[in-house]
Amino acid sequence: MPTLLLIAIAGFGAQFVDGSLGMGYGVTSSTLLIALGLSPALASASVQMAKIGTAAVSGVAHHRFGNVDWSTVRRIAIPGAIGSFAGATFLSSISTAVARPVAGGLLFVLGAYVMLRFVRGRILVRRGGRPGRRLLLPLGLTGGFIDATGGGGWGPVTTPALLADGRLDPRRVIGTVSAAEFLVAVSATAGFLLGLGLSGLDLGIVAALLIGGAIAAPIAAAVVRHLNPRILGVFVGGAICLINARILLTAVDAVPLAWWIGYTALASAWLTALAIVIRDRLRQPARARSRDDERVGSRS
Repeated sequence: MPTLLLIAIAGFGAQFVDGSLGMGYGVTSSTLLIALGLSPALASASVQMAKIGTAAVSGVAHHRFGNVDWSTVRRIAIPGAIGSFAGATFLSSISTAVARPVAGGLLFVLGAYVMLRFVRGRILVRRGGRPGRRLLLPLGLTGGFIDATGGGGWGPVTTPALLADGRLDPRRVIGTVSAAEFLVAVSATAGFLLGLGLSGLDLGIVAALLIGGAIAAPIAAAVVRHLNPRILGVFVGGAICLINARILLTAVDAVPLAWWIGYTALASAWLTALAIVIRDRLRQPARARSRDDERVGSRS
């Protein structure tokens, strides 16, 4: 029982982060399950099964708060489902040891780019229209495949790319990614059941993750609706950098001192960027802040 309670609490925290930032549920939950002794395949399968429920609740909650662009959901969820099914089916025979540091490096650069644009006050919703299939098809396939094979990755792959594309404002990006994750999770679960069956799966673990995540989903959807776009953008960009820094440092077998220096530098840059956008926000008159938020929201 204490273990299941810990897993439920972890599921709550992971879904709150995922629903607020558009990423983090799979990575956080899979890390905990692997630490508890599950194999990567079983950990990923458990997380994907739980995500069917949490993603459904999160998608409905984000829809209620106007955070979902359903046209983009349809265009990215289908290739995402194809990629996740392929990743789940072939997880036992495909090594991601080489692909992970490459993807981590690209995501780190993209996260830094997103953070810089928000620090400079360039809100990424200034382009007209919606993301096209030329972006969404390969993005969905890649995000789905990495999500299934790595135990998480749908959000870290798709969120920064959609933020950098600049056609949706940050809260719409996060809500859209969260809603599309439902179909990705369903497809990945089908792939794991085909490859693994129910052997080794602990449905108690799945239920604990699901309950914790379902409680957190509507809270996160409500929070993201009221966050300032610049602050949210910097927060997401910094989170992307920190998440992928671990992959890069692990890939090069960095010594402990390098880890300490790297994370200290990243945390300092992140906190400085957040301080800048918060300072700019506080310097705006209240009426101007309200108009700015309405203008950003109306462009979605």
